[in-house]
Amino acid sequence: MKKNPNDLIRLSKLMSLKGLCSRREADRLISDGQVLVDGQVISELGSKVSPQVEISLKKQGKKTLDLKVSLMIHKPVGYVSSQPENDYKAAVELVGSESQADPKNLAFKRSHLKGLAPAGRLDIDSKGLLILTSDGVLAKAIINQNSNVEKEYIVWVKGDITDNRLNKLRHGIVLDEKKLKPAIVEKKAEGRLKFILKEGRKRQIRRMCEAVGLKVTSLKRIRIGTLKLGNLKEGEWRFLSRKEISDLKNIGQSIVE
Repeated sequence: MKKNPNDLIRLSKLMSLKGLCSRREADRLISDGQVLVDGQVISELGSKVSPQVEISLKKQGKKTLDLKVSLMIHKPVGYVSSQPENDYKAAVELVGSESQADPKNLAFKRSHLKGLAPAGRLDIDSKGLLILTSDGVLAKAIINQNSNVEKEYIVWVKGDITDNRLNKLRHGIVLDEKKLKPAIVEKKAEGRLKFILKEGRKRQIRRMCEAVGLKVTSLKRIRIGTLKLGNLKEGEWRFLSRKEISDLKNIGQSIVE
């Protein structure tokens, strides 16, 4: 029975949907002859296949993906995101075998620390989800100024949360002589707000609140794109799965390509 062309899908897209890697990485692996479809090497870019095919990688292809390390950590207050400063420790110093939340999936090695850098800011007075990665494509997808990757925060404030202040936070704040992108800001309870942003300027939420007469007393990031902090305890970390990495890259697909 002849396959209907309408039932076929680009191989690189299918690899991304299966969580193997991003589309860009898939194209690179395909052109390098590292992708097997039902046991046969496919090396032509743009090739289309049935969604039911079995996809595997050659040894070198697997090694290429495994060389990059990406993890999420629940950064506590008092740690900086990147380089140590003023006697404060960097969040990466928390990464070790004792603080790993899921050692059964992949055991920690000191070599995993090589090249790790934060994908975005989370200031010293804030806690929550922070991504550390040696994957430049992933980092760019998250932090590029045109990125569509959302960052969600729970923010505790002092001051009256009025409709006027909420509207200004959503649409009318200017920082460093530049208007911010529209934000989703909702009142969740007395003294508590939810922020969803698609940018990450230095101390942005604190400065936004200050501009409308609110003072931030506590700030916690709980989501980046499709990745949620979940039940990860303060100071704990875990590796990201290939699917989690692929999902984040695909949200910022136009950026990384």
